[in-house]
Amino acid sequence: MSDYASGHIDLARLREVLDGPWAEVRNAHRNQLDARFLPVYGETGDQARERITRLLTALPVELGMASAFPREYGGRSDVGGSIVASEMLAQVDLSLMVKAGVQWGLFGGAVAALGTQRHHDTYLRDIISGKIFGCFAMTETGHGSDVQQLRTTCTYDPQTQTFDLHTPHEAARKDYIGNAARDGRMAVVFAQLITNGQRHGVHAWLVPIRDAQGKPLPGVTIGDAGPKAGLLGVDNGRLSFDHVTVPRDMLLDRYGQVAEDGTYSSPIENDSRRFFTMLGTLVRGRVSVGGAASAATKSALTIAVRYGDIRRQFDTPDAAREVLLNDYLAHQRKLLPALATTYALHFAQAELVTTLAEVQGGAGPVDEHRQRELESRAAGLKAAQTWHATRTIQMCREACGGAGYLAENRLPSLKADTDVFTTFEGDNTVLLQLVAKGLLTGYRDEFGSLDGWGRASFVAEHVREMVLERTAARSLIERLIGAVPGRDEEVAVTDRGWQLKVFEDRERHLLDGAVRRLRNGAATKKDRPFDIFNDVQDHVLAVATAHIDRVTLEAFVAGIEDTADPAVRALLSRVCDLYALSVIEANKGWFLEHGRLTPARSKAVTGVVNGLLKELRPHMRTLVDGFGIPEKWLHAAILREESGRQETMAAHDAAGDPQAVPA
Repeated sequence: MSDYASGHIDLARLREVLDGPWAEVRNAHRNQLDARFLPVYGETGDQARERITRLLTALPVELGMASAFPREYGGRSDVGGSIVASEMLAQVDLSLMVKAGVQWGLFGGAVAALGTQRHHDTYLRDIISGKIFGCFAMTETGHGSDVQQLRTTCTYDPQTQTFDLHTPHEAARKDYIGNAARDGRMAVVFAQLITNGQRHGVHAWLVPIRDAQGKPLPGVTIGDAGPKAGLLGVDNGRLSFDHVTVPRDMLLDRYGQVAEDGTYSSPIENDSRRFFTMLGTLVRGRVSVGGAASAATKSALTIAVRYGDIRRQFDTPDAAREVLLNDYLAHQRKLLPALATTYALHFAQAELVTTLAEVQGGAGPVDEHRQRELESRAAGLKAAQTWHATRTIQMCREACGGAGYLAENRLPSLKADTDVFTTFEGDNTVLLQLVAKGLLTGYRDEFGSLDGWGRASFVAEHVREMVLERTAARSLIERLIGAVPGRDEEVAVTDRGWQLKVFEDRERHLLDGAVRRLRNGAATKKDRPFDIFNDVQDHVLAVATAHIDRVTLEAFVAGIEDTADPAVRALLSRVCDLYALSVIEANKGWFLEHGRLTPARSKAVTGVVNGLLKELRPHMRTLVDGFGIPEKWLHAAILREESGRQETMAAHDAAGDPQAVPA
């Protein structure tokens, strides 16, 4: 009998696989972040803000949140390490993670990515050390995801050699801005650049907003965003500018320069291409949000699975004790597919972070094609991870019954703090459209009027080749798919090649259908480009979802291939089966409608899923322990109290006391 079949898994080997190449960063957090950094249940908003600000300055710099900055300014030039650090902070306190992300990811990251050496020399050291607290002022009340249409203006005056930063109306107010309400002294402000009477699109300026005493500077209006559902420790605020004077050298001018006489120049002539290049350099924030959502999901699953392993409910005629929650199929149906999806997204995130480090971590020019792929993958995974977090944390709350509703058991704060993740760093529906448009157009610089769909040169075959590009284990995936026999009915639904083929076929079919519908629309509604796309928006979103499902499965398969320990590899393989078949089961309607599954095979998928649940039941605790979340970080009274009750029950059972039942 193998170690996996006998239930013996070396937990250290599993953690090695999950910790990946940045294990040192993960372990540093586990060892150094003690109880001081844990959430405080029941505190007021003001108390939470004060505590989080104090903790932010107490975070050891060497832990890595600021590690993406260049070495010469105090960082480590380690982009991947900074993402992993944010994931670890998310398991300790999500307010602390978001506050740190605003300071070092968004604010500091924008100065590093969009500024030039004079900005770096002047500000980066103080940003890294926390001497300068800043915020990232992009979103406006009237324009969130549609950044290209921001209404704030910044107009250059060659007479004074300064910019005039102005909020023209209420809808142009910068809103929901982290670090703005209380702590921010400077802001990276995004606005429309105007010089010599001509607009040049959205650019960014480094703008002081408070004086040394914390008072708003002349022309700057600062307000509090007000009570929120979660993230109480983050001081979200509002910023308005009434003709604020900004020196010319405060323009973060890596991608666009304004000379003393007002002449505009840029290494990228096309306004749209320049805009998307600028935003692309800031993709790290989106990757961090997705990773943090997954980290919080792991915490919730760990609490729910561990509780289900000690909480008993209802007895059976043939047993003296009540049944453990995790022994019920209905409970397994809740927890295990969610756990399998969390594992799949973990490997997809790990692959994404590695790609980010490769694309943006070098000193040379960025590969534009890989950058576009990175942006698309980051957008799609962020949507998948945050939606999964919202569903799964709620499910874990329910799985813990009434206890899951108590603040002391962590789940309510995880639920409240992650809820906004589905909309910040990009609304998820908009992000899926970004993924789909990338697939449909080959990452064209300008999406434009959609007239390309009416040309004969835009054919589904071209798109099909592009969409099937792979980023990991390409030869392995192709070999597994190539080994699948011709008749699906003859292949076990646990055959990895068959699973990969089914995911690929679904994506391809949806994409081909979307292309046909768009081209038909271009022929009949050529003067109504909005209607062309809007009429197939649901189809386009389905394409993006299928694409992310496919690349997530492929990342999981690649991760298993790289796993050396046989027992861990066998366990991960079965978890991967559960992920793949759960996705197929959830989309049975589509597969049946399109003849990809027969009714008999559809029923077989459900039967195999149920079999996998029973097979994986003994490994549930191992799977969550593999995440390596320190006991103190779980911060859930439910685990301590229920464990104590079980010990009391066991003592009563040993004494033959039939009245010993859990409360």
